Amino acid sequence: MRNVAPMALGAILLLTVSPAALAQSNGQNDTGAAENTAASDTDIVVTAQKLEQRAVDVPISITAVTGDRMDQLGVSDLDELSNYVPGLNIQEQSANNPGIVIRGITSDSGSAQQAARVTLYYNGVDISRSRGSYQDLYDIDRVEVIKGPQATLFGTASAVGAISIISKRPEPGFSGSLTIGDGNYDYRLLRGFVNAGSDVVAGRFAFAYKKRDGYVKNLAPNQGDLYAQDQLGMRGSLRLTPSDALTVDLIGTYDRQRNSGTPFISGSLPTTAGPAAPLSNVAWLGGSPYSESVLGSANLGLHRDVYDANLTARWDLSDDWTLTLVNGYRRFLSNEVFDADGSRAWYLEFAEDAKGWQASQETRFAYTSDRFRGSFGLNVFHEQGFQRVPFSTEEGTYLQCTLNIIPGLGCVAPDGTVSAAQATALATGGAATAIPYSSVFQNDGKNDSYSVFADGTWIPTPRLELTAGVRALIEQRISGYSATQPNAVLAGVPLLPIVDTAGQTFHARRSYQAFLPRFNALYHLNDDINVYATISKGRRSPTVKLNSARGVAGPVANVQDIPEETVWNYEAGLKGKAGIVSGSLAVYYETYSAFQVTVIDNAGAARTESAGSAKNLGVEAELFVRPTRWINLFGNIGYIGGGIDNNPKFGAYAGDQFRLQPKVQASGGFTFDMPMGDGASIFATPSITYRSKIYFELPNTELISQDPVTLVNIRGGVRFADGRYEAAAFARNLTNRHYLLDAGNTGGGFGYPTFIPAEPRFYGVELTANF
Repeated sequence: MRNVAPMALGAILLLTVSPAALAQSNGQNDTGAAENTAASDTDIVVTAQKLEQRAVDVPISITAVTGDRMDQLGVSDLDELSNYVPGLNIQEQSANNPGIVIRGITSDSGSAQQAARVTLYYNGVDISRSRGSYQDLYDIDRVEVIKGPQATLFGTASAVGAISIISKRPEPGFSGSLTIGDGNYDYRLLRGFVNAGSDVVAGRFAFAYKKRDGYVKNLAPNQGDLYAQDQLGMRGSLRLTPSDALTVDLIGTYDRQRNSGTPFISGSLPTTAGPAAPLSNVAWLGGSPYSESVLGSANLGLHRDVYDANLTARWDLSDDWTLTLVNGYRRFLSNEVFDADGSRAWYLEFAEDAKGWQASQETRFAYTSDRFRGSFGLNVFHEQGFQRVPFSTEEGTYLQCTLNIIPGLGCVAPDGTVSAAQATALATGGAATAIPYSSVFQNDGKNDSYSVFADGTWIPTPRLELTAGVRALIEQRISGYSATQPNAVLAGVPLLPIVDTAGQTFHARRSYQAFLPRFNALYHLNDDINVYATISKGRRSPTVKLNSARGVAGPVANVQDIPEETVWNYEAGLKGKAGIVSGSLAVYYETYSAFQVTVIDNAGAARTESAGSAKNLGVEAELFVRPTRWINLFGNIGYIGGGIDNNPKFGAYAGDQFRLQPKVQASGGFTFDMPMGDGASIFATPSITYRSKIYFELPNTELISQDPVTLVNIRGGVRFADGRYEAAAFARNLTNRHYLLDAGNTGGGFGYPTFIPAEPRFYGVELTANF
């Protein structure tokens, strides 16, 4: 907390409130925040425990944000939303490569062989595989962020927490909305929905299209500017209610990205525009002359499609018993081409071709009475994933930039020309001027999980609730690996330190079992204030790490069994309301064993290994103040004091802060929505977000870090005709703060770390018509 000025921290604490406190529950088209927030903020209904409850009555740390609240804040992506949720930090390097951090612990591996740490749920189905999980947020009922291990409720991936996204459901009647937007960097937005139906059959179609230019100029010819966005999302929903006892929801979603390249900017190699500058808005990233044939696309950037289908049926068997069937299917195909050296040189040109599909089925019975409520059931989950990484370079350039084979020649000259491009001619005495080289390695994974779970709450007195739950699971994990690494002409060996598998695909199979419990106690001090305590166990599945090694007679499979990572979470908290004030406070302590870390090796591949034990002590505070019907003061703060244990046996990781973990994260601001008469109102939500210093990689280094960042955001406007029409303006990063989104990356494994500048000031206007 040393980076927060005492007066500023005090002000944030006085205004602290979560978006959960400000969230409105299940709103459709509203006439204004003043009406919608008339009910108690603690009354928002969530389903974190697989039944409908007020958030204040859930004995775990949870922040719930409605779609209406996200509109007020002016956010439509998970990374933007995370600025307002204590304990959550999301880094969107690209839609294909998000880093999701809950309480300082990151889940971002793209390997098909490795399990996630954080569960992302979409309409009740696990979508945690990182290359297929990230999607646009539009026509959303709410997002629930549940912190701490939740394996009993959300499955094995929720080792440190879960994010549950719930889309709006069809409802009786006819309604709709259309929003158009325009802004700087040629920003364009078209978003809306239409809903029609009766009490028996209702349908809903929603969509969002976003497009804007890149904010980093690319000097390379035939390449677009970097970090441009071209994104489309569509969702169709059908609700059948043949009787009061049965509800069936069928939801199909399509999500598409055609975004331009990620601006990996070298910290040491200059461009023709000047010396290397990590926060520059200029780069020269040209990819490979063979990008289309070797890497899959002539242009840098992401080409990604995600398809999702969900069928959920809820049947009230009696007044006490309910049966819920949740069936899900998800498929993703993506190819991302990137220039990993961050310079003009034809040096480290990679792509990641990832695809996969998953299917799951959960059957859950729930029972509710005055003295007991609970659920039990079974879950079957199957997924197959594939990650292929092709590589393209020019041999002389690679050897010169990596090994300096010709002293004095260098890699990239101060004027931005590629001096290393002369290396092949010099090394061959002019016999050749350029020798193209390409290789590829790939991994795949097939994972099957079978689990049974039970969770029950005993209510011995009206004030006391005692909960116990457990999930028992069996996993079968199969990893595959192959590599084609030809010998280079100049070097006589493969350029990357990867062993060619000689046309073979190696496989390794392992089976695992686990029991994951949780225990909770909730005490109602009164109808509006509760205290709780919880103990829960989380687990990240073991990794069957498979690659190749040199054997006596040729390549052999190299299997490394990375043990399961386990965490015990001990937590106590207070949540509720008193008069015009409501909020929550949580204190937690977590202990990790066999803590898994992912590092980039000198082949450009992510390597997972155990860094030993770790501990995490944290505090999360949320507060909300509503002095009048039309004004709300809000904020939140989270402190995380975690890291890898400072023990010499843990080597370079000893004592390090977790990757992407800020010690302090906070936000504050206010929302006002003032009626002006004749059905008109004015509204605005200015806010400030703060994040303390973070390290982008393990082991921690000052070069690969970002100092504290404070951002100012605002959205406001006017409504007419009782909310039917709205004109709003917005600005994100209003002060145009320059800071890093990420650093290190693949280039760092070769001695050339790269840096990604975060978003500059974005602003624009949006016009909405509701009908």
